[in-house]
Amino acid sequence: MTQPTQHREPHDRGVNQRLNWLRAGVLGANDGIVSTAALVVGVAGATSATAAIFTAGMAGLVGGAVSMALGEYVSVSSQRDTERALIEKERRELRDMPAAELEELSELYRERGLSERTARAVAEELTAHDALSAHLEAELGIDQDDLVSPWQAALSSAVSFTIGALLPLLAILLPPEPWRIPVTFVAVLAALAATGAVSAHLGDAPKLRAALRLVIGGALALTATLLLGTLLGTTGIG
Repeated sequence: MTQPTQHREPHDRGVNQRLNWLRAGVLGANDGIVSTAALVVGVAGATSATAAIFTAGMAGLVGGAVSMALGEYVSVSSQRDTERALIEKERRELRDMPAAELEELSELYRERGLSERTARAVAEELTAHDALSAHLEAELGIDQDDLVSPWQAALSSAVSFTIGALLPLLAILLPPEPWRIPVTFVAVLAALAATGAVSAHLGDAPKLRAALRLVIGGALALTATLLLGTLLGTTGIG
């Protein structure tokens, strides 16, 4: 009799980090879509000049991508510095008081439900194999071989923001003038629904609810900037 196939969850190193980069990419693309769309729709509400719309859109794209990259670089650099400091602190403690650290590791496994004897045996075996890795994983949830990269985070954010920003920019520039704003609304809201569904899928959350949140928020942002741009255009300020 054929045995049923067992589906195994991935346990390779770096899987959590890859999922985090994917989530960050989806969020970066979403930011690019919304901020650039709001900018070009607002300008289009004030003027029909293609050059003005293109200039505003490109300025928003470049400025947003650079801002996202810098923000991610600073944030991830701070996280990496903190992780390195914790690793060095744990290394010193293992060198200076190995007995206390062994007892601490045993206690951590007892708190997870192991018996005192089993917890002690596990702690001793892991310590003999790689004491630092064992303590980092059990105490801090850190993998010293899988630390986040600030440059990777910055590049990922810049690229995802740029890709997201290109959609509303193309949607507002390619159609004939009377169709610019309607086409942009449809394209942007469809893209937001897609990114919301993908983000929810990655987090095992309800897809429809996440998509609706983004669509409603995006529609409000576009409507507000369109009204503002139209008001400024009709009053001669734009």
